[in-house]
Amino acid sequence: MSKLPYCSILAVVLLVTGSRAAEAASETTTACSINQFCYCVQKDFKDAVDAEVKTLRDLIRKQKADGKAIGYLSIPLSGVGGSYFPLNARIAAKTKEAVEQRLGSRSAFILNSGADDISLPKGASQADYLYMWTQVLEGETGKGDDFDFIYFAGPSDFGRYFGLDGHNDMTKLENWYDGAVTTDPNLKNVDRSAFRTYYALRASGAYSVGAHDEWNVVRAIDAARMNSKADYGIQRQLGVLFDGKGIAPGVFETQSTPGNVKPCEPK
Repeated sequence: MSKLPYCSILAVVLLVTGSRAAEAASETTTACSINQFCYCVQKDFKDAVDAEVKTLRDLIRKQKADGKAIGYLSIPLSGVGGSYFPLNARIAAKTKEAVEQRLGSRSAFILNSGADDISLPKGASQADYLYMWTQVLEGETGKGDDFDFIYFAGPSDFGRYFGLDGHNDMTKLENWYDGAVTTDPNLKNVDRSAFRTYYALRASGAYSVGAHDEWNVVRAIDAARMNSKADYGIQRQLGVLFDGKGIAPGVFETQSTPGNVKPCEPK
């Protein structure tokens, strides 16, 4: 029987070992929040998620101690369907700034879920992030005690960034793309027509998988507050705004199609 050269045997061993290591690194488990929103998360990132949740709760409570109303910004970030992640992160920062200016920066603080300094280790999935944000939103009791309002970004928030005014907006977006691509070569990876169409018609939490999850989490928080009449009741439900406007009770009491909320599938 012929023998494999030592280098070939070593390569096979490394390949198998590496595959097992990669499999172990990506091992998943179902993790559920207080209000039973369950996500299929990566086991290796659970400690990082817990640490980030604690950091964010500490930040929120420091702002609350200064007498500020606390909000949460839900805004689409991922680059799909013509969307561009670096741009969305910039728009998130501008939206936070605009909301705080509108309400008064001495009176309100909004937690920007797209902030650069809020991140999990490389390789974290959207489910890992949503599990983290769900815990932050729910707080320690499941009733969102740390928050006063939730702001879901809408078309106006994105349009403000591009200077859209309802006149020839798609052409404005094409011109913006043509100018930006000269200084940001990575933008070339996004199709120009898809970019124009996304930011003209779909740049909104309404078309975000993560925002759908956050909507349902907020709905569950408000339901928990309404059912706990001794401490909360209808009068102390979270303020919910979409695209800068308050929404009717029948709207935020309606469940949205879930995105990342699902347990791990049996192996």
